[in-house]
Amino acid sequence: MNKTIFASLALAVAMLAAAIPQAAVAASTFYGIVVHVSTSNIKVEDPANKQTLSFEIVPKFDQVFSADGKTTYQMGAIKAGQYVGIIYDQKFLGTRHADKIYLMNNANQRIGSQ
Repeated sequence: MNKTIFASLALAVAMLAAAIPQAAVAASTFYGIVVHVSTSNIKVEDPANKQTLSFEIVPKFDQVFSADGKTTYQMGAIKAGQYVGIIYDQKFLGTRHADKIYLMNNANQRIGSQ
C-alpha cells in the first residue's frame, strides 16, 4: 500500500513540475534606478518604460558587485537614485528575489565596461 501511495505522489510531483513554466524558474535581469532600498527589499524603476519592480532580499545578502564582478560591496553601498542591474528569479514561492546586484554607471552600463 505504501508503495502505491509513494508512486502516486511521485507522479503528481512530476506532473506539477512539468506544468510550471520555465520562465518562472529561470533567472532574469532588470536594469534601472533604485527607488527604495532596505534590509529586506529593493525597488527599482526602469526609466525607459516607467516599470517598477520590487525584489526581496534575504538576510545577510552579500551579492552586490562592481560591473566587472571582481569587487563586492555591502548592501549599504546601494543608494536611492543609483543605477543597478539585478539578476533575479521567482523560484521561492513565486516571490521575486534578487540573486545578484550590479552597480551601474549613468549610461545604464556596467561600471568599467566600454
